[in-house]
Amino acid sequence: MQFALFGKEVLDSGSAEDIAASKGPRVAPFKSQLLKWIGNKQRFAHEIIEFFPREFGTYHEPFLGSGGVLATLAPRPGVGSDCFGPLIEIWQCLSSSPETLKDWYAARWKRLRTESKERVFYSVRESYNSKPNGADLLFLCRSCYGGVVRFRKADGFMSTPVGAHNPISPESFSDRVDEWSRRVASTNFRHMDYAEAMSLAKPRDLVYCDPPYSFSQAILYGAQGFSLPDLFRVIGECKDRGVFVALSIDGTKKSGSFYCDLPIPSGLFEREIAVNCGRSMLRRFQMGGETLEQEVVSDRLLLTY
Repeated sequence: MQFALFGKEVLDSGSAEDIAASKGPRVAPFKSQLLKWIGNKQRFAHEIIEFFPREFGTYHEPFLGSGGVLATLAPRPGVGSDCFGPLIEIWQCLSSSPETLKDWYAARWKRLRTESKERVFYSVRESYNSKPNGADLLFLCRSCYGGVVRFRKADGFMSTPVGAHNPISPESFSDRVDEWSRRVASTNFRHMDYAEAMSLAKPRDLVYCDPPYSFSQAILYGAQGFSLPDLFRVIGECKDRGVFVALSIDGTKKSGSFYCDLPIPSGLFEREIAVNCGRSMLRRFQMGGETLEQEVVSDRLLLTY
């Protein structure tokens, strides 16, 4: 299916002909998650990557989160960045000392042998909230409810309850660290704001932006402030420099009954693709764990090229 948006081309990801005509790099799905994080794109990252340019320089991901697209692409070279300090601490540890990352997780997991899961989780959460740090956040990501890592905007307090599942074993986590370490071996991780990170992109570099959802940002993503118009301005500056930019942003929810009406500047993007994200874990969290057959999310992938 094709239709017009702002005089540009728009593609529905269900059209095989359109996808075939627009293919970028082809990569295999990569299912092994290191972190659980709201809005994780890893399940369909390989579909997003097919719409990247066929050739580009350095890959930049300035809203890194759980890094699902970056790890699936395994860029050479890449730059992953985020303004959330404890999160970047995890990524920098993965890059510089993967054995330390394994030890962080194992030390907290081993407490489960003598203490209840609830007691361990809330003890670690209290430790994190008293002094935010990557080691505690790592365990909380793997053991909180549904991977919905939720923070109060006012003070950054991590408030997500314990999950129903049992956290994976240190042995399984160690295997994941080894695989992810190989995939990000050519990536440099930096603690910086997205605008600063994107200003470093050079002509023909690729920037993939996956910002916090504008309709839920007050309770999610490390309590950072965020302005969508400012992001569009920075994307425009990148485009003017010859940088390729791909942006994932809110699309449809509730099987298409709700469409996020965002103030997208005319002429900024050349194409739009709808990417099906499956069930909304955030809505499941908000509605007490119900199975939500109608809570389907579709992201909009906007491209400046």
